[in-house]
Amino acid sequence: MEHPSFFLPLLLLTIIAFIAVAGQPYNNITLSSFLTTTTAGSRNLSWLSPSGNFAFGFLPLPTNSSLFLLAIWFANLPNTTTLVWTPNRERPLPPNSSVILTSDDGQLSLRDPSGTEVWSPGAPEAAYAAMLDSGDFVLAASDSSVLWNSFSDPTDTILPTQTLSAGTEIVAKLSDDDFSKGRFKLRMQADGNLVFYQIAVPTGYQYSPYWAANSLMANSRLVFNVSGSIDLISPNGSVLSTLTSATTKSSSEYYHRGTLDYDGVFRHYVYPKLTAVAGGTAGWLLMDFKPVDICQNLITTLGSGACGFNSYCSYDMKQMVTCQCPVGYSWVDPNRTYMGCKPNFTLPSCISRVPSEGFQMVRIEKLDFPNDNYDQFNVMNEVDCEQQCLDDCFCAASIYDGISNCWKKKFPFSNGRKGNYISRVTFIKVSNDNNLPSSPLTKKRTWILPDSIVLTSSIVLNFIIVSTTLIYFHVSKRKQSHQLNDNVLGPNLKAFTYKELEEATKGFSEELGRGACGTVYTGYLCPELTGTPDLAVKKLHDIHPDIDKEFTNEVKSIGQTHHKNLVRLLGYCNQDTKRLVVYEYMSKGSLASYLFSRSRPPWEQRVKIMLGIARGLRYLHEECSTQIIHCDIKPQNVLLDENFNPRVSDFGLAKLLKTDQTKTNTGIRGTKGYVAPEWFRNSMISAKVDVYSFGVIVMEILFCRRNVEKEMEEEKALLNFWVSDCYNDGRIDALVEGDEEAMADMGRVKRFLMVALWCVQEEPALRPTMGQVTQMLEGAMAIKPVPPSL
Repeated sequence: MEHPSFFLPLLLLTIIAFIAVAGQPYNNITLSSFLTTTTAGSRNLSWLSPSGNFAFGFLPLPTNSSLFLLAIWFANLPNTTTLVWTPNRERPLPPNSSVILTSDDGQLSLRDPSGTEVWSPGAPEAAYAAMLDSGDFVLAASDSSVLWNSFSDPTDTILPTQTLSAGTEIVAKLSDDDFSKGRFKLRMQADGNLVFYQIAVPTGYQYSPYWAANSLMANSRLVFNVSGSIDLISPNGSVLSTLTSATTKSSSEYYHRGTLDYDGVFRHYVYPKLTAVAGGTAGWLLMDFKPVDICQNLITTLGSGACGFNSYCSYDMKQMVTCQCPVGYSWVDPNRTYMGCKPNFTLPSCISRVPSEGFQMVRIEKLDFPNDNYDQFNVMNEVDCEQQCLDDCFCAASIYDGISNCWKKKFPFSNGRKGNYISRVTFIKVSNDNNLPSSPLTKKRTWILPDSIVLTSSIVLNFIIVSTTLIYFHVSKRKQSHQLNDNVLGPNLKAFTYKELEEATKGFSEELGRGACGTVYTGYLCPELTGTPDLAVKKLHDIHPDIDKEFTNEVKSIGQTHHKNLVRLLGYCNQDTKRLVVYEYMSKGSLASYLFSRSRPPWEQRVKIMLGIARGLRYLHEECSTQIIHCDIKPQNVLLDENFNPRVSDFGLAKLLKTDQTKTNTGIRGTKGYVAPEWFRNSMISAKVDVYSFGVIVMEILFCRRNVEKEMEEEKALLNFWVSDCYNDGRIDALVEGDEEAMADMGRVKRFLMVALWCVQEEPALRPTMGQVTQMLEGAMAIKPVPPSL
């Protein structure tokens, strides 16, 4: 038995913490006080804690600003909202909803616009309410006794001084931007054990536990100590075990929170208070987490496992969970990866007399789907294990243990996990129609220089034949009127005649630049007068098989946009076979000419340009009524105005998506060096192709060099790989060598670099959205610690 003196310091600490909470100054919220949302989508003043550290009020959803959660959040953090509690996570409310502390019965009542009560804690006779500096919202009686508090009814987060008693649980949100109840919960059980469960969405069915403290002492509690540790405490006050610890970060200097994140991992975060007060953007720092490896811990007999069905779980270098689809599969919903992956082909059928016809097996090392086998063979070699599945119309995958055992699996797969700790090999059955990379087993660096991409002779021959035919057909039709519908192109744009533009450009005499689709010329509104240019006139090539498609794409896509970081379209010419588009003139030229000149542009100017491009792409992807994928983001297609504000231009290759689309099929587009890997797999493409290109541009802007420099030594020739190597080796200073301005701002250099590396990940699902990219660049969103190596 331990000596009683062992418990004395802990007892004193508990008493001091209690006194500190009880003695906090209350900003009393009197009866009849209320808060409402407004029809404009904003919110009125919230109820703040005495120090202003926490706020209680309405927050708009990040995905829909016209719906609101009643919430408690950290009020002092700049450019970010970290929610810690909400009672209506399953039912966000529209504008004109309200919360009121009623005068007749002292109830806290959340009501919709019609006045119908949506939620109440059920604690009548309150004399007042208060938002405490601990982050706890309380309803108190006239004698100051607590009738109800938010700490007793947590959501997915706990704070210092908070306790989870027997029967209390927290439930993770569904995804990063969806606060609905998700797939995981942490429960403090009556038997004293702290247990993590996976649960079904939306029923809440509880699967088997995937982590437990294994400490059985009835009436134990989980206590978040002010010292920075989260401990399992016995009824007599002894520490049974520690869930997480961040005791090196004093709660007087750091905000602390413990959150069960949407991926099922409980993480302990801290945020420096001085940074928050100064208006800085440090972001939440990850200090500790449980379980250490959810991919290995979470193996269930029912359900999909840590990731969705047909996907697999792995970890990056900082133990951050990533879920991925196997080769030949793609996400059911890229924004809701917990829904798993679907095959990009029709599943095998036993109707065929030859089961293997039309299918092939893809070998993936260190991947396992450990449960739900329907057949097993022993003794068998790897080749026969692969062939057994290929010849079986029921089999969707086979697993080989590297020794003598082989298992066959039906669709769908569950509990997928991938890592160096796995010795098994998985064979996935896919259609022969899937254009698979030559080696899907191991990600290898492909050193492809711009002038070394060689197409097969058959493709070249077919291309020549088709192109020749189309050009002949086009030339034969040149004398005929070929007028497109101006209303389709843009009724609000000026329709120029060819003669007007010929005069404006002085007979197309001053060339600004040229590309695959056409040539750009300087234009003047008054060409007879000398002065500064006013227009940039792009003349599409006359003899071009896709001229009308390129022209329509450019006019329709840019004509419906209005953003300060997109070039403004003034009009077009659609006369006979003549196709021209007219833009405002950008006096500072292209980013390429500015960035790759002899003198290095100022650091702050480069930062401004990065942020501007990101905001322009975010607008195209997330804020337009019709989502636009640019498909050709590169420095040559970013123009600079007189104040060096970046403007994304050249929408000739853009792809417009319908409102219900997230991906599209299209041929390879873009410019070598900036093209995302999925283009070469002939798979569906999404807005993530622009994210990849943007990541390349960020690296070029950071280090003022092109993404490919053949004259450099081999390890530096390809910028992406060199940057990744330097980052992983802790040699970021080598990247900015000689750039004194950047070296004086290494904090932002590292942040921008990490964002760029996440953007250029080979798997589109690992790349952030442009909305997330913008927030991370601005410091409004924390960045995942370490991007996987390229």
